[in-house]
Amino acid sequence: MAQDGFIVDNQNQVSLIKKTAVSRNWILLDSNGQGTILDLDKYAIMRRVPINARDFRILDPLLSYPSKILGREKAIVLNLEHIKAIITTDEVLIRDPLDENVIPVVEELQRRLPLAIGRGEGEDCELPEAQTEDDSDEETEFPFEFKALEVALEGISSFLDSQTRELETAAYPALDELTAKTSSYNLDRVRKMKSAMTRLTNRVQKVRDELEELLDDDDYMADLYLSRKSAISASPLSDIGIPKWFSDSPTIHSKISRTSRASAVTTRAEDNVEELEMLLEAYFMQIESTMNKLTTLREYIDDTEDYINIQLDNHRNQLIQLELFLSSGTLCLSMYSLVAAIFGMNIPYPWKHDHGYIFKWVVILAGISCASLFLSIISYARRRGLVGS
Repeated sequence: MAQDGFIVDNQNQVSLIKKTAVSRNWILLDSNGQGTILDLDKYAIMRRVPINARDFRILDPLLSYPSKILGREKAIVLNLEHIKAIITTDEVLIRDPLDENVIPVVEELQRRLPLAIGRGEGEDCELPEAQTEDDSDEETEFPFEFKALEVALEGISSFLDSQTRELETAAYPALDELTAKTSSYNLDRVRKMKSAMTRLTNRVQKVRDELEELLDDDDYMADLYLSRKSAISASPLSDIGIPKWFSDSPTIHSKISRTSRASAVTTRAEDNVEELEMLLEAYFMQIESTMNKLTTLREYIDDTEDYINIQLDNHRNQLIQLELFLSSGTLCLSMYSLVAAIFGMNIPYPWKHDHGYIFKWVVILAGISCASLFLSIISYARRRGLVGS
C-alpha cells in the first residue's frame, strides 16, 4: 500500500531533498487515505488541480507569504507555516511530505480519512432507501475537504503550541537565573530567547489573523464548501420551474439559471456555514490560547527587564554616592594640604622661633575644619536626597 511505502525510512531520499533548494515532492492522498509520492513541478500540479498561478505562488517555499486559506471553485489552497496543501473534494496534495514537521500531518490524514469514509458508507447501508434523501444533508455535514482542513488546522495548532511550551520551558528558568545573577552570559541568553519569542509570536499572530478573517466573512467560509458547490453545479436546478417557451431564448434562460443557482448557494450557505464556523472557532480558540501564553511570557520578560533596570539604577546610584563621598573627601584633603603647603614655605616668620606649640594648634584646627566641611557636605546631600541615609 502507498501508506506503508510512505512510512518506510528513506535516508538517502531525505538527504537528497535537504540538499536541493526547492523540493518538487508532493504526496497525493485520496479519500481512502492511500498516498502516492509525486515528483512534479508547479505547472504539472496546476494542470492536475484547477488553480491559477497566483494562488499556487503562496505555496512556494522560496516566497515568504503569510498564512493563508483560499477557497476556490474546485479547490482549497492552504498555506499554514510548513503545511502547504491543495484540497479538493476527493484528494489532498501536500508539499514536502518527507519534512519532519509534515510527516505527522500526513500520517494523521492517512489515519482519519478512511475512518470518515467508512463511517459514512456504514450509515448508508443501515438506512432504508426512504430515509436516504432525508439524511443526505447529515452525510455532507462534514465533507472530505473539511476533514482534511481539520487535520491541517490541528497540526499547525499543535505545532505552534509545542513550540510555545518548549520556549516557556527554557525561558522561565533563564529569566529567574538572570534575576538572581545579572551577567553577560545570562543577558545574552535571555536576548536570544526574546528574539525567538518575537518570531514565534509573529507566526502565531498570522495564523490567528487568517482564522479571524475567515470567521468574520460568511461568504469567505461558504467558498470552502467544495462538495456543496460541486453538487449544486451538477444538479439541474436551473431547469425547474422554467416554461418551455423560454428555451428559445438563451439569454433569459442563462439569467434565470444564474439567479436560481445564486439563490440556492446563498440559502445553503446561510444554513450550513455554521458548521464550518464551529470548526474554525475551535482552532481559533486554541491559537488564541497559544497567543495568550506568549503574551504572558512577554509580560514576564518585560517585568524581568524592569527589575533588572531597577537593579542597575540602584547600582548606578550607589556609584554616584561613592563618587560624592570621594569628591568631598578629596576637597577636604586638598584644603588640609593647602594649609600644610602654606606653613611649609621657606619664608622667615617671627613666630617660628620659640613658638613650637603653634604647630600643634595648626594641625588640630585644620583637621577639625576639614572634617566639619566634609560632614556639612554630606549632611547637605542627604537633606537634598542625593545620597541615602
